Amino acid sequence: MRGARAAVAAVVAAALAGCTSGPSLENRSAITAPPGDSRQLSIGSAGFTESELLAQVYAALLDHAGYRTDILTVGNRELYEPALESGQIDVVPEYAATLADWLNAKDHGPKAAPVASPDRDATMAALRKLAAPRGLTALPAGRAVDQNAFAVSASYAARHHLTTLSDLGRAKLPVRLAAGDECVQRPFCAPGLRKTYGINITAVDPKGVGTTPAKQAVQNGQDQMVLTTSTDATLDRFGLVLLTDDKKLQNADNIIPVVNRSRAGSARAAAALNRLNTVLTTADLAHLNEQVDSWRRLPADVAHHYLVSKGLLPKNSGS
Repeated sequence: MRGARAAVAAVVAAALAGCTSGPSLENRSAITAPPGDSRQLSIGSAGFTESELLAQVYAALLDHAGYRTDILTVGNRELYEPALESGQIDVVPEYAATLADWLNAKDHGPKAAPVASPDRDATMAALRKLAAPRGLTALPAGRAVDQNAFAVSASYAARHHLTTLSDLGRAKLPVRLAAGDECVQRPFCAPGLRKTYGINITAVDPKGVGTTPAKQAVQNGQDQMVLTTSTDATLDRFGLVLLTDDKKLQNADNIIPVVNRSRAGSARAAAALNRLNTVLTTADLAHLNEQVDSWRRLPADVAHHYLVSKGLLPKNSGS
């Protein structure tokens, strides 16, 4: 049975005190030791809906495989990644491209050239190379991706016959984009839309990424497009539709479990977690988010029902 989220403060404190440039000399022997198989595993959550849902899914799969699990909510990567290295957290749901570039910047400085790309296999290879010296293992990536995405109103898309970002570029329409203020400079945002797709971005309206005000601005015609994410479950509510990133401007932010090798690096734990890759899609993840954010269901209940519905847990299993 999964335990309460106890000892969060202790984990955070330990993470802050932990080393920030890789395992200490006294811990590096653990990296070359055989993969561990601790029966009690702590799963980290970053505290937002999707991370909490995935943590609950991982916990349920591991419980079913005979492990005892608890979930620890630690607010951000700066805290939970060192705790994962030290073994105070054993498993974390992550995003391949984001983590690869984050670890690369941690090793080589904030101005290091990105190692992630739209190529999933190349991104995973770069991530594993960065993770291994820290005693971490990135398990195989599934189909589900949570990456930046762009939405327009359904009426606008129908009027101009738009289904892809290439369609929007060919239409030569002036586009005011609702996004975070960093969009002006980020290569995946305004510069990339101009260079890759030829989209005429006339201005960036700094309303944030996928926020309600940003979506409302597109809904009411103040802006023509909004930067959101591929698992945004609220687009229908605002009458918005995603345009396909058909030229793959965005990096491969596939959902992956990352584990502490010395405690959760066994083939058994990997097999339990990898079962999710046979079923979870980006659309599934958006729907799971919707059930928590819009329907006000508990993440543990949503995760359990999903796994039962996909045949990964028996129907009579407890939540």
